Amino acid sequence: MAVGSAVMGLGPMIVLTGLRKQFGATVAVDHVDLVVHPGEFVGLIGHNGAGKSTLLKMLAGLLLPTAGTVQLAGVDMYADPSRAREKLGFVPEEAPLWDYLSAREFLEFVIAVRGKGDIAAAVELTGLGSDADRLIREYSQGMRRKTALAAALVAEPPVIVLDEALNGLDPPSAARTKAVLKERCQDGACVLFSTHIVETVEAVADRVVMMSKGRVVDDRCVADIPPGGLEKLFLGQISE
Repeated sequence: MAVGSAVMGLGPMIVLTGLRKQFGATVAVDHVDLVVHPGEFVGLIGHNGAGKSTLLKMLAGLLLPTAGTVQLAGVDMYADPSRAREKLGFVPEEAPLWDYLSAREFLEFVIAVRGKGDIAAAVELTGLGSDADRLIREYSQGMRRKTALAAALVAEPPVIVLDEALNGLDPPSAARTKAVLKERCQDGACVLFSTHIVETVEAVADRVVMMSKGRVVDDRCVADIPPGGLEKLFLGQISE
C-alpha cells in the first residue's frame, strides 16, 4: 500500500473482484482480483492479448463482465454507473474525440457534463497553447492524445485509468503529464495505467501488475525489483 493511502485514511479507490470476460469460447480476462489504494501509481503490463484493455474497459463500464464486480471509490460500477463514472477519468487506447470542435470547446463540453473543471489548467497540461483553438481534426496523433488526457483529468477525478495513453507523447508533454499524475496521487487519487514500455513503469510507477493469458501473474512494488530487472522478471513470468 502506498504512503498516500495511510495519510488520507481513505478506503480503496479500485476494487476488482473475480472479474471475468468471455467472448464465445475465448476467455479474455480470467477471474482477476485487484485492489488499488489512494496514492498508488500502478503500472499494468502484459503481452499483446493478455487482457489488459478488456480489463480496463470493464473497469470503465464500457464492457459488461461475464462475472465479477467493479467498485470505484466505494461505488459499484454496474449497480450505479453514473455515480461511479463521476469518480473516473479514463483514456482508452483509441480515445474518441469530436473532430469539429477545438480542444478548448471539447474541454468546455466535458466540464459542462461533469459540473467542474479548469480549462486553463487543462490546456496548460496538454502543452497545446494556441493550438487549443484549432479544430481537433487538424491535430496530430500526439496532440489528440494530449487532448484526451486533458479531458480525463480536467475534473480532477480520484480514479485515473489510462490505456496506453502515455505512449507516443513528446518528451516535454510526457514529463509534464507524469508530474501531474504524481501530484494527483500525492493528493489521494490513484493512477492505473497500461503500457508496453517497461522503462515507463520503472520510471513512474510505485507498483507493477503483470498479466498473462487473462490472469494476474505478478503484483509487487517496483522498489523491490533491482534496477533494470523488470523486463527480465516480466519475460520470465509470461514464458511460464
